[in-house]
Parts: sequence; C-alpha cells; structure tokens
Amino acid sequence: MQIVHSQADWIARATEVLPAAGFGNFDPGIMIARGQGSRVWDEDGKEYVDYLIGSGPMLLGHGHPEVMEAVLEQLPKGMTFFANNAAGVALAEAIVQAVPCCEQVRFVASGGEADMYAIRLARAYTGRDKILKFEGGYHGMSAEAQMSLAPAKRVNFPQAVPDSAGIPQGVADQMLIAPFNDLAAVEALLVEHDDVAAIIAEPLQRIIPAEPGFLQGLRDLCTKHNVLLIFDEIVTGFRLAYGGAQERYGVTPDICTLGKIIGGGFPLAALGASREIMDHFDKARVGAEGWLMQLGTLSGNPVASVAGLKTMEVLARDGAYDTLRDVGRDLQDMQTTALSDAGIPHQIVGDETLFDIFFTDQTCRDYRSAAHDDPERNSTYNRVLREHGVFKSPGKLYPSLAITADDLDLTRRAVQAAVAAIA
Repeated sequence: MQIVHSQADWIARATEVLPAAGFGNFDPGIMIARGQGSRVWDEDGKEYVDYLIGSGPMLLGHGHPEVMEAVLEQLPKGMTFFANNAAGVALAEAIVQAVPCCEQVRFVASGGEADMYAIRLARAYTGRDKILKFEGGYHGMSAEAQMSLAPAKRVNFPQAVPDSAGIPQGVADQMLIAPFNDLAAVEALLVEHDDVAAIIAEPLQRIIPAEPGFLQGLRDLCTKHNVLLIFDEIVTGFRLAYGGAQERYGVTPDICTLGKIIGGGFPLAALGASREIMDHFDKARVGAEGWLMQLGTLSGNPVASVAGLKTMEVLARDGAYDTLRDVGRDLQDMQTTALSDAGIPHQIVGDETLFDIFFTDQTCRDYRSAAHDDPERNSTYNRVLREHGVFKSPGKLYPSLAITADDLDLTRRAVQAAVAAIA
C-alpha cells in the first residue's frame, strides 16, 4: 500500500534537512507536487493558476507537448557529455541569430553564473576593475552581485552595501552603486572614476521600467567613456520580445546574459558578445594573460539545449508575443479596475509580460521609490490571491502563453476577493 504524505509532513521533513526549511528560493510553506499547462498542484492536491512559472522559464507552460517530445527524444541518446554536442551548437546559432549583441555565446548552467562571467569578461577585455551597478538590481549570487541588491540601510551613493555575510570588503571597494533611471548620477561617476570596466543593468530592473532615453543614454555614456555595457537579460531575454530587451527597446549592449527561457525549464544560461570580446575565452587568440577560464559540468548539455531550442521555435511563431501581451494586459486591467473602483492607491509597474502592483500613488522609478505605502496590505493581497487559487511571487507576476480564458476568470474572482480583503 502506497503511503501518501501530506504537505505538512513534507514541510516537517524539510525543516530537519534544509536550512530555513527550504531551497532558498520561495516560500517554504508550500510544496508543489506537479504542474501541467497553466496550473500547478501542491502536495495536498490544491490547484493553482501558476503566475510564478518557475520564476520565469516556463513561458509556454508546464509540460508543453512539443518541448516534452524533444526532451524525450533526447533522453535515451544521453543526458550530458561534458563535450560539444549538436543540440548545443544549434541553440547557440539560434541565439546569435535572435539577439543583436551576440556574435558568439558561451553556455553556463545558471543566470547568476552567466552574470559572474560577464563581469569577469568585461574586466578581462578592458583591463579595469571597477563595476557600476544600480541599487536594487539583481544579478545573481556572486560577491559583486550581492552589493546593494536590497540594502537594509540607505547610504550615500556610490557606496556599496553587501547583502550577504562572507563578502570581503575588497569586493565593495570595486563596486560603484548608482540610482536606476538617473543618467546624471551615472555620468558623474564615470567622470570621477576612469577605472570602470562596465556598467551592468537589467533593462527592466526587477519590474521597474527604464524611463524614455535612459537605456540609450547608458549606451552613449559607455561609448563616450570606453566602458562596456552589460545587459542582464536573464529575465527579459525572449520574454519582452524574441530578441529580448535589445529588440524591444532598440538599444544594443556590448555583452548580454541570457537564462530561464533559453533552457526550456532545464538548467542552462549563456553570455554573449562580439567575437572580439568573446575571444577572451580562447587562449590561443588572447594568450595566457588575457584568457578567461570557464567550464561547467552541465554547460550546454543536450537535454536543456533541445528544450530551449523547441521553446524558442514556438516563441518565434506568428502572434506568440501578441498573445502574451494580450494576456498581460487582461491581468493588469482586471487588477487596476478592481483596485480603482475600491479607491485603493496603486501603481501597475512593469511590462505586460512581467509586472506587479505597488500599493502607492507615488511614481516607482528606482529602488528607493518602488515601495508600498503599507507593506501589510501587499502581504494580505497576495495571501488572499493564493487562498483563492492564484500562485505568484509577492513581488512579480509572470504571464505565460498557457493561460486560458478559464484561468483569467478564476484570477478575476481571486482579485475581487483580495481587493475586498484590503479595502
């Protein structure tokens, strides 16, 4: 007889073997058992419409039949080889064709790893050490990335505040922090510091949009001061458009990082740039002094590569992004209508393909202004949404192509209940 464990049983077991009872990613008070299409189920069988979608990669939904077919065809041929494989090469070709700044790519296993190597690549190419990043910008878990991601205390710019224990002071000394959407602050830092290797930015910072002209302004300042511009497109790549934020906004960086969607739900990420910059991964071309060592056990593995290739093939079809944006607009409209009718101050912040609500009437343009007037209101709103079958992050909502009219109807009812709870 099969023993069925409840969600509470699994949570108790997790408490014994996992720090803080979780993987460090999401609320450990829920255990997801399975997903199919636009829905997920927890270990107690409760069903949810999924707007977390694995923190972004499941843009086609769970178990998309074409992706599953590609993966199942690859599995008996081999899961990983630590060697070149045709699927990885084909995926690299597809990325280079789609993403404006990429003439060549290098594969890694996670977005944070890609960002770490992008920073290192910029330093290798320029021979400079300092990196400028924006307060509140998320670029993975490297020491550099863990500077002023979510600082608990506000300090004067450009001082960097470590968000984690275990980071040497020397790392902070090489980081310059600027407010997002403030070109004057960036220019002042570049004038003062002539040893900046790169600016790294999310073109859509978490969910905060760049103001008109800001990204092009960064491009112009980097060109003027001989600084590389890195776009962290782990989230925005193949989400905002097929060519990512570079296509959507018409601004081309020197280096970009990609992840989530290009692996089709499997561990895979990449960084890409011009051949000249990417030569630093080729010891024969740049010599020992300029060579950037990079390897990884699962980098470019064929299972992730075929899943990513098929996902990209589906996304390239006519109408895919129109459909995604239509879903996003429906989700935005239903929430802003309900909240406005209830007289609740709020801002919809982000893009139709990735957004959320800030409960404030203030414009959200950077880390310090993007805040709830009453954080408890946001907690209650998201708790009631989950109680009514909507699964999302407390700070992001990811639409997907799997969302159906029935999903939108369920979400609308959940929104109405959540608005009533905070009205």
